[in-house]
Order: sequence, then structure tokens, then C-alpha cells
Amino acid sequence: MAAIRLRSLWTVLAVTVVMGLAASLAGCASIGPVTQVTVPDIKSVTGTWKGVVYRSGVEPENVTMTIREDGTFDVVSADKVGASRGAGKIVIRDGRLVLEGENRGHGIATLLKSPGGDLVMNVEGTLSDNSTLSAKLWPQR
Repeated sequence: MAAIRLRSLWTVLAVTVVMGLAASLAGCASIGPVTQVTVPDIKSVTGTWKGVVYRSGVEPENVTMTIREDGTFDVVSADKVGASRGAGKIVIRDGRLVLEGENRGHGIATLLKSPGGDLVMNVEGTLSDNSTLSAKLWPQR
């Protein structure tokens, strides 16, 4: 009797996992591939971008980046403890954004576009203590 219940539990678990995988694959297929966008000038990315920053050994943090037409930017990240701020300058090099922080680090950002026209900015950076971070940001309208 216990063996039958255990087998039924495993069957239900296996079916649930397979259905979940199938649903997630179908969802990914509808999104389609993203393509990298060449950034022609800083004006094309000015405004407010919001998203999440990921660092090794640290919980993900919400972040807001404001980019101005002169290429300067401000960043505010918030976690459970509080907020931290940063600032710097962005230049366009080879169609990508090169971020240079005032004193906390540097990074490269690429702009990606989905088939539906949605933009996402992927940032890969190195902080002054040589730790790395990545971020995904979306434009706010």
C-alpha cells in the first residue's frame, strides 16, 4: 500500500515537472530571440532605466539609473539595509556604452531589443574592489 502511494506521488511529481518545463519552453518560444542594438549616440539612451543588480554573495538589488544627454549618469540601488548612490560618465564605443564610475568602478553595457521592440540594457561591471556585477535595466516611460 505504501509503495503504491509512493509511486503515485512520484508520478504526480514527474507529470508536474514535465508540464512546467513544457509551459516554460512555450513561453520562451513566444518571446523570440533578442538582437543587439548598436547605440548611435547618448541621446538614444537618455532617461530613467530601472532593473536589478546582481553581485556575487549579495542579494539582488533594485536599481535606478538616470542618464543625461551630456553622458553623465546617477545610480541609486536599494536593498534591505538601505540605499547606495553612484555617479559617472558614459561614452559610446563600438555601439556599446562604456560606463566609468566616479570612484566605484567601470563597466560595459549592451542594448538588446526583443522582436516586440522592448529594450533591455545588460551591464557587466567591475567595482573598485575587483568584485564583479551584472545588471538588467529597462527604460521607464
